[in-house]
Amino acid sequence: MPAANSEMANSMLDIHQNHFELFDLPTSFLIDRALLDQSYRKLQSEVHPDRFAAGSSAERLRSMQWATHANEAYQTLKSPVSRARYLLQLNGIDTQEETNTAMPADFLMQQMEWREAIDEARSALDIDALEKLLLELNREAIAQESELHIAIDEQRDYPRAAGIVRKLRFLDKVRDEIQQAILALED
Repeated sequence: MPAANSEMANSMLDIHQNHFELFDLPTSFLIDRALLDQSYRKLQSEVHPDRFAAGSSAERLRSMQWATHANEAYQTLKSPVSRARYLLQLNGIDTQEETNTAMPADFLMQQMEWREAIDEARSALDIDALEKLLLELNREAIAQESELHIAIDEQRDYPRAAGIVRKLRFLDKVRDEIQQAILALED
């Protein structure tokens, strides 16, 4: 690639941009997923290492760093939980997912009910029950994501948002467990 083109591609990027700035998106929980995908593809076409194959080793290295950064940023923003976690981090909030397991009593009760339902369905070899449970958990995750939007974008209630992230992390684990149980029963 000619040096002028590689300089132009590299000059368009600022190492200090946050993930939202990198993709020219507003810094908010609610994002336009199609615009994220489009911006990601455009950025990757500009910084992809193949474009710099004939460049200097420094250009190839910088291209690889930017491609890696773009991939990491994209993966973070496309996942609602990762996006929320990142937004909270930008606002100086640690979600304390590893150390703070406190949950509201009603959510703890719901967790126990879900766990019992998983165990019962697994014991009964009931894939339909597991799939229904998975749909219920997906609906709950959507409701929690809606609450995250309100807590982060509208109320700027970051401590509340951190609690919702912890709930979503749990929901993700339970959904994974259900999917694994379904796969095991299908085999």
